Amino acid sequence: MNLANKTILITGGASGIGLALAVRFMQAGSKVIVCGRREDKLQEAKQQYPALGTRVCDVAQETDRVALYNWVTQTCPEVNMLVNNAGIQRRVSFIDNQEAWQNHQQEIAINFEAPVHLCTLFIPYFRQQQEAAILNITSGLAFAPAAFAPVYSATKAALHSFTLSLRHQLAKTNIQVLEIAPPAVQTDLGGPGLHTFGAPLQDFADSVVNELTNGSIEIGYGSSEKARKASREELEVLFQQINNR
Repeated sequence: MNLANKTILITGGASGIGLALAVRFMQAGSKVIVCGRREDKLQEAKQQYPALGTRVCDVAQETDRVALYNWVTQTCPEVNMLVNNAGIQRRVSFIDNQEAWQNHQQEIAINFEAPVHLCTLFIPYFRQQQEAAILNITSGLAFAPAAFAPVYSATKAALHSFTLSLRHQLAKTNIQVLEIAPPAVQTDLGGPGLHTFGAPLQDFADSVVNELTNGSIEIGYGSSEKARKASREELEVLFQQINNR
């Protein structure tokens, strides 16, 4: 993939993996817009990288997703790449669970409903471009789930499945469908300090951009690359390792 001269929308791009990719896409010569729920985090990113476009948006809300699509296509009509990166990870036990359903529903909406809806919005628009791409951020947990984050793991497995089907459907169009399946990375996903054991963010982002440039369409890193290529028997071993620490 040529990462120069693209106009890229990244959801959840004010920090973490989204921002790290945004910076590298800009360095490669692309225009990047990021959206997120928190205006203060977007402003921090904008101050650090003045060329970055920003937009407040809660992708859990259907109305916000439609408004984002309308704003981006009107403001940046040359937009030709969507990166579905926004995600939340909640550590939940369903034993005697007393949480309100809306907490689970929000995790499903952000992690799975939003990417599917945004794809339905952008695909007809992207068909009008010379070339376009959709990049879905899933997880190594899509292949070997973490029992401590059951909803998160399930949404990422669903997004992986959706990505495979979407790639097949769009194979003869001008839209390329890509997937990045990160391992645990040193970000604040799930809360500060929960992923300090993960892969260094900058190393991970460098590897991803290198793989994209070399034409890879499904990308893992470290443990997630191992899970991505594992047999069913190997995945069972990985599942036990993840959940019996």
